[in-house]
Amino acid sequence: MSFDPGMLHNNGHTAYANGTGPGIRETGLVEKLLTSYGFIQCSERQARLFFHCSQYNGNLQELKIGDDVEFEVSSDRRTGKPIAVKLLKIKPEVLPEERISGQVVSAIPVHLDGKSAPGQAPTGSVCYERNGEVFYLTYTPDDVEGNIHLDTGDKVSFYMDTNKHTGAVSARNIQLVKKKQMRCQGVVCATKEAFGFIERADVVKEIFFHYSEFKGDLEALQAGDDVEFTIKDRNGKEVATEVRLLPQGTVIFEDISIEQFEGTVVKVIPKVPTKNQNDPLPGRISSRIGFNDKELPFGEKDTKSKVTLLEGDHIQFNISTDRRDKLERATNIDILPDTFDFTKETREMDMLSAQRNHAVRIKKLPKGSVSFNTQSEQRFMGVVEKEVVATNTKNASPTKAKEKEAEEGVIAYEDCGVKLTVPYHIKDIEGGGYPQAGDKVEFCINEVKRTGLQSAVSVRVLNRNASNAKRLLGFVATLKDNFGFIETANHDQEIFFHYSEMCGDLENLELGDTVEYTLSKGKGNKVSAEKVTKVAAVNGISEDVDATVMMGKVIRPLRSVDPSQTEYQGLIEITEEGATKGSNYPFGIMGMLNKADCLQKGELVKFHVCTVAQTGQKMASNVVPQRRAMVECVKDQFGFIIYEVGESKKLFFHVKEVQDGLELQTGDEVEFSVVLNQRTGKCSACNVRRVSEGPKPVATPRPDRLVNRLKSITLDDASAPRLVIVRQPRGPDNSKGFNVERKTRQPGVID
Repeated sequence: MSFDPGMLHNNGHTAYANGTGPGIRETGLVEKLLTSYGFIQCSERQARLFFHCSQYNGNLQELKIGDDVEFEVSSDRRTGKPIAVKLLKIKPEVLPEERISGQVVSAIPVHLDGKSAPGQAPTGSVCYERNGEVFYLTYTPDDVEGNIHLDTGDKVSFYMDTNKHTGAVSARNIQLVKKKQMRCQGVVCATKEAFGFIERADVVKEIFFHYSEFKGDLEALQAGDDVEFTIKDRNGKEVATEVRLLPQGTVIFEDISIEQFEGTVVKVIPKVPTKNQNDPLPGRISSRIGFNDKELPFGEKDTKSKVTLLEGDHIQFNISTDRRDKLERATNIDILPDTFDFTKETREMDMLSAQRNHAVRIKKLPKGSVSFNTQSEQRFMGVVEKEVVATNTKNASPTKAKEKEAEEGVIAYEDCGVKLTVPYHIKDIEGGGYPQAGDKVEFCINEVKRTGLQSAVSVRVLNRNASNAKRLLGFVATLKDNFGFIETANHDQEIFFHYSEMCGDLENLELGDTVEYTLSKGKGNKVSAEKVTKVAAVNGISEDVDATVMMGKVIRPLRSVDPSQTEYQGLIEITEEGATKGSNYPFGIMGMLNKADCLQKGELVKFHVCTVAQTGQKMASNVVPQRRAMVECVKDQFGFIIYEVGESKKLFFHVKEVQDGLELQTGDEVEFSVVLNQRTGKCSACNVRRVSEGPKPVATPRPDRLVNRLKSITLDDASAPRLVIVRQPRGPDNSKGFNVERKTRQPGVID
């Protein structure tokens, strides 16, 4: 760029952009300096002015970026833009002689390589106190003398400097006065009521600390925690202050060798320490390490398996070296298996149990080496004289705090012409069903070695007693928290049963399962089912099912849906035109296609008519509800359907119940089943299937007030928003505008 100094207007007739006339001088900062020209950032206003080097009054070699200058404002005759003329360099002010004392509150962040952290300015901050107030100043690495790194907490002295252009005050010529005291580390070794002790990691010494010096949750502090602290002198004694927790494993006292060594115990730890014993490592091990015999101490915590050591034991161990005083000791001590081959001690075999005798030097044997019982190889046959009382603790009622232990049963049998009896327990029964009184069984006899007590094991039923109570078939109709109901084989009533009467795994029991049970009467002559056993599935109602599909309406639900009604069966009324319109057909749990579905009064259903083989009664079978409703809303993982169930007019559903993995929208029409949560008593939708999509959301038009406001805005309105072009676009070849490659469109072809 060429510049002619003679083209400047210095005659006083030029109008300036800022209204400044000739002769008035301004100050600024040299922002950019090239060979023949540069730019100045004004101090009194937001302006950036061009200047030619010929306008500088002084040695141009001494002018640098950042120097303060004084100048007059003129205009370029060719472009009319304001420029700076008659430049003079302003001498920098001399810093005051008084230095200010302060402290680093935020050190300059650096990486491990010493460079500034990316994405943030390399600045720190210091503070100082004046007349009871604390003031904070920023600083940069160039402001620190001696090329040292300052840390938070360091004591420093500095001068204050004010930026003439921004007015910001910063610290300059910072000198380090005193480094912050280094933090020490250790492990809490003891805690008392109001104080504790820390084992230091730098020297073999403990240091006192008061709980008021702990910076954290005092309730969480316990012996063994890693901490850091600062040491201070109080009353001539060292104490730990500003105690803070460290991550577990931060403090390491010793280095343990990877290599294991073998040795012999020459001195054991006394069981009862003497009064004069102050050695924390009273045990001694002799070992040959390298070419030298070495004796290493050890303590109670150095045995690996807590085994009782005796003199002469052959052991293996690692060597631990204390980082503080380089003391070596034996650790991870374990007895070698061949030790027992050399000792003369008497050893016994047994299984671990709670007994008063004290066992020492325990050696683990292969599983099955020790047995307390003997079982006969011969199998005996007998008759159940007393059946076992099954109290299923796994499936028992959760409302009972304690469960009675299962009573044992009794089997009568003959051995060599002598009539004998033997007890048996429920855990010793094999097969599906439990033996009952009078049943013929086969078993083995188990005898306890210590006491000689006998019991029957591997009990298997051979023949059932025909005189036992009649076993009935039924179908699971309802499952509650700790009880349920069974639908009878005639599908006309339900029988109560408690989960403690269930023989088998209750978790595999589902609605509609076929079960076998015995009727009994309890308090108040109430009938209930006992000895409930799940059996193979049988036909629910009958094979005689009419193929005609009927349309009807539920006029009475099952009692599980409406407990207030006296009848168990539900009732469906035919609604389609024909000779059978108005006819009613009862239904039970086995008449529903989906046993978990919760049919409500007034719902429309499809069904078949079948005949019960035992009674000849006609009932509804394969009942399927005809539910259709609109989706009201869908949230993150659930939604609601506009469908009235009981007192609620909305039905909850989870998105995992939507078939085919579709995402439902508000307004979609869906089909679904209703299930009842037995625990909460609330209904929800399952097997949700979309029938048709709802209307797509339409963009809401702008309100009239906004349209009228936009129409009222004109370009001449000074308060209206404006778009000002700052620079015209230029292409890569420096031409005006953008070069757009035009393509010739062919008919019927879309780019």
